[in-house]
Amino acid sequence: MNLTPVGIDIAKRVFQIHFVDAATGEVINKPIKRAKLLEHFANRAPCLIGMEACGGSQHWARQLVALGHEVKLMPAEFVKAFNIRNKNDAADAQAIWLALQQPSKPVAVKTEAQQAILALHRLRQQLIKFRTMQINCLRGLLTEYGEVTARGRLALDKAMPMILARVSERLPLALIDTLREQWAALSKIDDQVSTIERRLQQAAINDNGVKAITAIPGVGTLTATAAVASMGDVRAFKSGREFAAWIGLVPRQTGSGGKVVLGRISRRGDAYLRTLLIHGARSVLYRYKQPNPWLEQIKQRRPANVVVVAIANKIARIIWAILSHGCPYQQGHVSTRPA
Repeated sequence: MNLTPVGIDIAKRVFQIHFVDAATGEVINKPIKRAKLLEHFANRAPCLIGMEACGGSQHWARQLVALGHEVKLMPAEFVKAFNIRNKNDAADAQAIWLALQQPSKPVAVKTEAQQAILALHRLRQQLIKFRTMQINCLRGLLTEYGEVTARGRLALDKAMPMILARVSERLPLALIDTLREQWAALSKIDDQVSTIERRLQQAAINDNGVKAITAIPGVGTLTATAAVASMGDVRAFKSGREFAAWIGLVPRQTGSGGKVVLGRISRRGDAYLRTLLIHGARSVLYRYKQPNPWLEQIKQRRPANVVVVAIANKIARIIWAILSHGCPYQQGHVSTRPA
């Protein structure tokens, strides 16, 4: 059955939809209020609906799929190329409608459970960013009074008692108390981060896919839960190579006249998941003690950072293979026997 393509530019209150009426050939580009969107599509035959992958798109995708429609979420960078006019809601909806009809790898529509895991990861990531900012702020303020500390949290914790004792003799008490409070607040952030990590570990216990891929060297609970939730449906990827390319762990290609040049990694896809895989690959490179001929061979031919990316690419492919085929990880290869 040929589904009517419909482009939706989602917003806070008023959405814009664009489609061509199959019966009359009329081009429809009109606004619809948020409260009326589901009512509009509940009364229509199944459609192929395209939206930009942005805030709120996952919620609307789940709602429209429940009504029997097929939804394709697309990166904003991909849609932007089809906006050939001035930017407004009508033009954006038309650009989405045009992009919808081009072959591309869609963003996976997540379940609410998968979205909940990703929300925990985002909250943890935000707390870590704020903690780093707080540490740098304290170091910068103390530098103004001649107190220089080494980089890192451990160095700051070790030096702060002595620094506060020295500067308290010449600085206002209000500032000393505030600095001490902000330093103590770092421990509260540590507790919040640890709590989120415990909740992620608890969620991982009930997920067979997460437990299976944590057996891979370089893959811990954080990477495993993020990979399973970000992937959505593993069947959306035809191969491990496609999954690694979706994360951005493959070379960027440029070429002309039949000559193709491979550059740095493309860095497309989920930057957070790619970062976790890179960190896991680095731990494998420097701490993994089991003999691995493939790893030893590539270490002799490539720089360390290139080796790390190659390991991350290999880890991503193994993750896809385990989740796709339902087989356990074994040293040196992935078993073909079901788990």
